[in-house]
Amino acid sequence: MQSKSPKYCKIDDDNELPKSKSHIILEIVEYVPDTIVCKTIIKNTGGKMSAVAFDKKEKFCEKTAEYDTYVQIIDGKAEVTIGNKDLKLNLGDSIIIPVNAKHCFKANSEFKMITTIIKHTGKTKAVAIKSN
Repeated sequence: MQSKSPKYCKIDDDNELPKSKSHIILEIVEYVPDTIVCKTIIKNTGGKMSAVAFDKKEKFCEKTAEYDTYVQIIDGKAEVTIGNKDLKLNLGDSIIIPVNAKHCFKANSEFKMITTIIKHTGKTKAVAIKSN
């Protein structure tokens, strides 16, 4: 797929969602004509979670992903290419885009997704949780 920049790409990276307050996941971002809209849900040194809305016919292509990225489709249907593999994702589907994998999202119709990026720290530590 050939990369195309959206006419507008609205990114709200400065304001996370309020903590300890409920929200409706589908209302975090709205569809905007000819636009990809991205809203940060939460961001810290360990990673980032965002809600993204694609208007129909928009495309977003990354050369590679710096970290593993977990993608969940929360509205509509998406097409994603990871490496040389084309996949169709439907409402409720999810996929992990591996670190350093070329990928591209294409919207044949409007869709929304949640992306979760987990940064590699190089160390994994098991933690025991004791229940009462």
